[in-house]
Amino acid sequence: MNENGLSNAERRLLALILVSIVVLVGADLATDSKEGVQWPHLIVELSVALAAAAGFVMVMRDSFKKTHQLNESRELAKARELEVERWKADSKKFVDGLSVAIDTQLERWALTQSEKEVALLLLKGLSLKEIADIRKTTEKTARAQSVAVYSKSGLAGRSELSAFFLEDLLMPIDRPPDARQV
Repeated sequence: MNENGLSNAERRLLALILVSIVVLVGADLATDSKEGVQWPHLIVELSVALAAAAGFVMVMRDSFKKTHQLNESRELAKARELEVERWKADSKKFVDGLSVAIDTQLERWALTQSEKEVALLLLKGLSLKEIADIRKTTEKTARAQSVAVYSKSGLAGRSELSAFFLEDLLMPIDRPPDARQV
């Protein structure tokens, strides 16, 4: 069983059991009615058959509902993937230009290659431990290199480093009052 109820295999097994109950009780009902069994017994058996049939219908309805939800989720995921690809394609020239501009500024600050790598990883939001792991150095080395980045750039820390490059990118675009986003 998963977080969403029965698994597909469990649903199929339950449906098979319920159909078997309906068939077997139905056959028993046919036999009993020919042999003249009393009505109260036939009513109990009919109730069991109807309950099993109702259970089968519920299992099948749930199965169709889960299948429909899964298909919708797949379509939504595909639409999101297309949206991400479109965003990447539309913004590629800007991202490439920003990458060149950032690299040019890091050169102006006279950062070493290692300090440049650390600066870029800091801009991506990685912790010093993560930077050390990626660069296969110690956290102490990553910290010393980040201090060198801040010192050479004249910035006080990670937030000022990020703001230096990103602040103007995140300014709202002036729109006419009646303009609406699509």
